[in-house]
Amino acid sequence: MPVKSILVIDDSPTERHLLTQMLVAGGYEVSTADSGDEGIERAKQIKPDLILMDVVMPGTNGFQATRALSRDPITKDIPVIICTTKDQETDRVWGMRQGAQAYVTKPIDAPALLAMIAALG
Repeated sequence: MPVKSILVIDDSPTERHLLTQMLVAGGYEVSTADSGDEGIERAKQIKPDLILMDVVMPGTNGFQATRALSRDPITKDIPVIICTTKDQETDRVWGMRQGAQAYVTKPIDAPALLAMIAALG
């Protein structure tokens, strides 16, 4: 099923804005959340086709939110791409173990991310 709607979960207004612009230009419908907890709730409400998840956020971080989403029957089939500044191999491995389908580091390479999203669709 092709990806049409994407939920961006990031506590940085700048990152949310940049990702939203990039995704809308790519033809996607975008929703946003500014925390892990809000992101989990929004995902359950709107059931997006894909989630882009930051890691470093106050409260529930992106690893915890990804794990919660991947274990919840309502959201377990929504693919998650982690988009973060954390670029250590251990972070990447841990993110994938939490249920992420992919892991990309910031700054985001727009054509590479859009190609990755298309491949997941």
